Amino acid sequence: MKVTALAWRQLRRDLKAGDIRILLAALVLAVLAVTAVGFVTDRAERALAIEANRLLGGDAVVRGDSPIASGIADTATALDLKQTTTVELNTMISVGGGADARLQLGDLRALGNGFPLRGVFRIVGADGVERDAAAIPAPGTAWLSRAGASTLDADVGDTIVVGESRFTLAALVASEPDAALDYFNIAPKVFINLADLPATGLVQEGSRIGYRLVVAGQAGAVDRFVNTVKPELARGQRLETAGDARPEIRAALDRAGRFLGLAALVSVVMAAVAVAMAARQHSQRHLSGTAVMRCLGAGQATLVGIHIGELLMLGLMASTVGVALAFALQWGIGLWLAPMLGMTIPPAGWTPALHGFAVGLVVLMAFGAPPVLALRRVPALRVLRRDLDPTEPSAWLVAAAGLAGLAALLWWKAGSATLGIAMLGGLVATAVVLGALGWGMIVLLRRLRPRLRGSLRYGLANVSRRPATSIAQIASLGLGLMALLLLTFVRTDLLDRWQLQLAADAPNRFIINVQDDQIDPVAKFIADQGIAAPTLYPMIRARLVAHNGAPVVRATDADTDDATAEPSDGPDRRRTEREFNLSMAATLDDDNRVAAGRFWDGVPATPEISVEAGYAKSLQWKLGDTASFDIAGQPFTATITSLREVDWTSFRPNFFVVASPGSLDGFPASHITAISVPPEQTRFTAQLVGRFPNLTVIDIDAVLSQVRATADQVSVVVEVVFWFSLATGVLVLLAAVSASQDERLLEGGVMRVLGGSRRQLRLAQASEFAVVGLLSGVVAAVAASVLAGVVAVRVFDLPWQPNWSMALAGAVLGMLAALVAGMFATRKVLDAPPSQTLRELQG
Repeated sequence: MKVTALAWRQLRRDLKAGDIRILLAALVLAVLAVTAVGFVTDRAERALAIEANRLLGGDAVVRGDSPIASGIADTATALDLKQTTTVELNTMISVGGGADARLQLGDLRALGNGFPLRGVFRIVGADGVERDAAAIPAPGTAWLSRAGASTLDADVGDTIVVGESRFTLAALVASEPDAALDYFNIAPKVFINLADLPATGLVQEGSRIGYRLVVAGQAGAVDRFVNTVKPELARGQRLETAGDARPEIRAALDRAGRFLGLAALVSVVMAAVAVAMAARQHSQRHLSGTAVMRCLGAGQATLVGIHIGELLMLGLMASTVGVALAFALQWGIGLWLAPMLGMTIPPAGWTPALHGFAVGLVVLMAFGAPPVLALRRVPALRVLRRDLDPTEPSAWLVAAAGLAGLAALLWWKAGSATLGIAMLGGLVATAVVLGALGWGMIVLLRRLRPRLRGSLRYGLANVSRRPATSIAQIASLGLGLMALLLLTFVRTDLLDRWQLQLAADAPNRFIINVQDDQIDPVAKFIADQGIAAPTLYPMIRARLVAHNGAPVVRATDADTDDATAEPSDGPDRRRTEREFNLSMAATLDDDNRVAAGRFWDGVPATPEISVEAGYAKSLQWKLGDTASFDIAGQPFTATITSLREVDWTSFRPNFFVVASPGSLDGFPASHITAISVPPEQTRFTAQLVGRFPNLTVIDIDAVLSQVRATADQVSVVVEVVFWFSLATGVLVLLAAVSASQDERLLEGGVMRVLGGSRRQLRLAQASEFAVVGLLSGVVAAVAASVLAGVVAVRVFDLPWQPNWSMALAGAVLGMLAALVAGMFATRKVLDAPPSQTLRELQG
């Protein structure tokens, strides 16, 4: 208790005297940065998750080919989740009557009350105005997809016949929750009230019906629902969440999440830099006082208890203030961000606050404890001789333990093993390079100093006179700048990529069923409309029959006794039962990349196939395996020679399985392409179909709008977090630079006493900070560029090219930042009387 009281007394005295204020400010800023970014990230992720769930109509969906068991619904009820049901089936749809009736196979969706729980239908009424639907279709009425209405030539007010029931067409659906882009599911969609389904007479024994239970509620409750229900799913059932959303939207959300994790990592690095420099200054200021205490008989245990106790109290105090400020700041950011995103942002959890306390205490102990532990070894002779510095071997062990804790903290905040390894490796490599270059610069300056004159000599002499201080400052400044530049580079690449893939000329029409003899006429027709010439891809419908010679088990074959059949717990059964869409290609487009194996060059002697890597993993296919297909009754077998990674966000036709050139010649095939039709060419589809009646044109403008809206929201979040991280990072850098200025202030005071002018002092300081900043900025820019390439390719799956102009700008800005921060931090030497400066620093 006595040691605790002494630690508290010393903390109060240091705060009052101002000796510890820089360390306190650095720690508060560090915790504020980490926690505020954490709060904003947490709220943004929750908001984006809710937005992504609008694509499902809820937070989680249980799908099945039979009515969902009541036990699953009871689980949702017990967790206080909202729930509703929908039913889906294919049936013939008729518009009109008598000889003029238009018939079409359609997709019927019966909606339960409350659907959708997330998102909204956009419908067009008789007045032609698009609006949000207030509820599901009223009993006796139906909605029809806008594309379906065009196919059936239907208008609002027409009568639609579904099964044994007749409905009044009340509205056309412009966009819907749970909308999926399927090139081969182009049937008109009809939406009715679930209460009307029995009267249609379509629910009969043997009908192929899909049942959906949709739930929504608090994130924690939904997670518990998913974890509880997933192991209990029956055969023919599956559980879907936002992670199963459209690949374009899922990719945007995933990349945004990784960027937010990177922003949190940058905040941790900045915290470490600021606290390390401030703690070093703190320990230097206590050398003389500790020496006096040693003269008065204070033991090492007492000294350690006092200083470590002071650090712990300071850490708790600073962390509490930083977390409180961060909470208030994120509340204001949330109010400002909500209207920009056009949605309600849920409150943040308390996990970021715990992260803030953890970061504050771990960083303080990692970088504050070693120099403080060294104080217990301060010799009593330090009272008389200022050139004696303490040495403490155990401090190195504490520093190593603290750095290990910081590494674990970085790994934890990364949320990605690849990002954590890249960040740790980049930091270590950059620190080593900075230290080596800093020492080389000091050696060079020592040789050049005799040849220099005036203020420049004094400034550069300061760099070489204190090698340890200069190297520490170069390393800390360089690491901080590297972290900020890395965040800038990745943010730029990320936003540029989204803008590129969602450009106004992104493909918005898919054309399928182009026959061999129509390839040139269709291409010419499109070119005559002033649209860029399309690339047509062959497409062959096939069914998988064997893998490595072993027949594939299907749901209808579950009771087979064939010992050679693959086990039912093997690959994804649902995917093996679906028809495959094979294609041929001699080369790969830029949205495909070989991840393993070798892509053919020319025409292989035997048939080969290239499989999308994720698809191959789900089917447990490997390089060298063989896959056998049935194509219109004809067998086709090929060897897997490569695995591909596909950028599904390109909005171009892509295939899970691509065959080598010539291997599918002779099999029945059609062709598919994607084009971008300008909005003003409203008659393009009608003219194309009128010229080629067998073609099917799929309009995905609604899907593109949905993806663009989500990507725009994600971009806003990324921008907000980026600028906030950048602002806090600059403040922390200022604290770090300010924390190493005591020696410069002391020397400046001596120069003032000896007659140095303000101009001479300013030039000396400017030359010193310019050299330190230039070296730090150049190394930081190069390191950030290299690390940004690794992170962009390995973590964000983005194409990357070095942007040396931006790196040069970063280096210049780094030098200017160091110069401005250093001059601002040392302004006191010019403003205060020399006697006051010397008394404060020597006291």
